[in-house]
Amino acid sequence: DYTSDIYKVYFEVAEHDGAVLSILTEYIGENKASKIVSLTYGYEIELPIQCIPEVVHLLSKNNIAVYQVIRYAKTNST
Repeated sequence: DYTSDIYKVYFEVAEHDGAVLSILTEYIGENKASKIVSLTYGYEIELPIQCIPEVVHLLSKNNIAVYQVIRYAKTNST
């Protein structure tokens, strides 16, 4: 799916002193970082579906365990 559609995506991860939040913020940019939702075992962010593998790669490259990724509904964001 290489459309510009934006989805809510949940990343269940092992948090390391705020490293995951820093990586996600850097990836999506400071202007969209306010939309990152911190949950008990991970984070929910909005991004295009084709970006999910890149985010998982960035997290694993930084030795952060990714337990699951769940794509929620499509949003109206662009």
